[in-house]
Amino acid sequence: MARTTTPRAPQHLSKASRAFCRHVLAKYELDQHHVKLLTLLCEALDRGEQARQAIARDGAYLHDRFGQLKAHPVVAVERDARIAAARLTRELDLDGTPEPDPRQPRPASVRMSANGSG
Repeated sequence: MARTTTPRAPQHLSKASRAFCRHVLAKYELDQHHVKLLTLLCEALDRGEQARQAIARDGAYLHDRFGQLKAHPVVAVERDARIAAARLTRELDLDGTPEPDPRQPRPASVRMSANGSG
């Protein structure tokens, strides 16, 4: 189905994420559901940047009410945003990974054993 107009980057995104979104929208012809995934990707990038800024401002570790050193809560937010961004990039096929050749055997999966060795 042909698209008549190019979707616009959502206004709630940061300036950098809007620019990225516009770039992807101009370069790729995306279906409506892919535009939604692109929006989620840009939101994840923004959330990760917000978390990174908080870590830069406050440090990666904070003292709790007992004086014990604990990871800043936004460390988990940053990690989750990075994972989400990577997965959405892969889902949208923006990472440039070529399609696997169906004639070639699939590579063996790498699994970690319980003790952490391959």
